[in-house]
Amino acid sequence: MRLRFDRWPEVAATHESWWRGDLGRPLVNLAVVESEEETARRVGSPPDLRYTRFTGTYPATTSVESIVDRYDWELARRRYVADGFPRAWPNFGAGVLAALLGCRMLSGEETIWFEPGQATPVEKLSVWSPAGGGRGSAGQAVIPGGGATPGGCGAPDGPVFDRIVAFYRTALGYWDGAVQLSMTDLGGTLDVLQSFLPSAQLALELYDNPADVTRLTWEIHEAWWAHFTAFNSLIAQANPGCTAWTPLLSARPYYMLQCDFAYLIGPGMFDEFVLPELTASCARLERPFYHLDGTGQLAHLDGILEIPGLAGVQWIPGEGAPDVRHWPEVYRKIRDAGKLIQLFVDQSEAGLGILDVLADQLGSLKGVAIIGEVEVGAREEAARATLARHGVPW
Repeated sequence: MRLRFDRWPEVAATHESWWRGDLGRPLVNLAVVESEEETARRVGSPPDLRYTRFTGTYPATTSVESIVDRYDWELARRRYVADGFPRAWPNFGAGVLAALLGCRMLSGEETIWFEPGQATPVEKLSVWSPAGGGRGSAGQAVIPGGGATPGGCGAPDGPVFDRIVAFYRTALGYWDGAVQLSMTDLGGTLDVLQSFLPSAQLALELYDNPADVTRLTWEIHEAWWAHFTAFNSLIAQANPGCTAWTPLLSARPYYMLQCDFAYLIGPGMFDEFVLPELTASCARLERPFYHLDGTGQLAHLDGILEIPGLAGVQWIPGEGAPDVRHWPEVYRKIRDAGKLIQLFVDQSEAGLGILDVLADQLGSLKGVAIIGEVEVGAREEAARATLARHGVPW
């Protein structure tokens, strides 16, 4: 293991203070990234394996051990400052639950998507058998309580499931708690359903077969929780905490919930098809966040903010929209609802300077978390100065 990090107690305590609303400054999860040449000089040349953020694009013939070793070299390039910490995320594509339920997982060099194995009319489609705890017709088999899982609960097996489990098991043995292992991106329920029923068809089914869409939504809800529980029970064995594809460290179960499909529907349909399941997940998840992606979702923000237990919102304006510097009314609404705010360093040309902008717009950065990286050199020094202005220790 090339990585060295010994600030887990401090970083974990700061994150808990932020979750509770006690941290009087912004939470800053930041890494300083050095050149590949410098890392090679310090720890040796990188392993002979192409690095990709999309773990699922590696062929099945690529050993999980070699993938974890390659990720370790990338982690060694980073020095974690402020509230930053090392993490490894098995990225099998946004909404990989679709593949776990029977869709085909397809990939390019830096992308992954999912397609149904065969077209199935919505009234005959079943993706999960909640009572039996296994896959329905879309997965080609029902596995009632089958497939021994790390947590001892029933959940399906299959090549994608096995590959994710193998990554977690190998990573646990390799890093032994020195690196936070993030939850794979299971996706949102209607986003997963959209992989079985492409968006144009799903949008029509909301009108033509609303009862079947609702039935499938709750099947996916139960499948989501079965997989979340199975994976979480494994990685919790040595993980410093809980996190998701968005690395907010939490001592209690946390996830970035979403429904990108909601961009295509109005508030009435959102309230009928999305809000009930989202509310149920927020009730089951101790620290739920919502991934608000695109201006088309702003129509749903008021309803989302009323969900009991929702901890916070991540706002992504979307392609072609003004960046996060230009949405003070959105951030004020989130804050006025008593929710936390999370954004990324690369969401505006201002970089980490977005903290200065938000401080002026909101009056305070309490309850705000920003995540990202800066390069060694001038940008590192500028970042240090920015954090000092906002009381964030380097």
